[in-house]
Amino acid sequence: MAIGTSLGAALVTLAALYWVIKWAVKNAIEESRSEISKAVKKGLEEYYDENKSE
Repeated sequence: MAIGTSLGAALVTLAALYWVIKWAVKNAIEESRSEISKAVKKGLEEYYDENKSE
């Protein structure tokens, strides 16, 4: 009986941890989306500027 209780508690804990991490990653990506877009745009502009001169 003790093994079943431990296993059940572990599964609940792992499920909760999964959802908390998933939520945190999703929010972090949404918050930094504009910064990521700016960095990608700047990188593409630099790439095109370097390759134009060739």
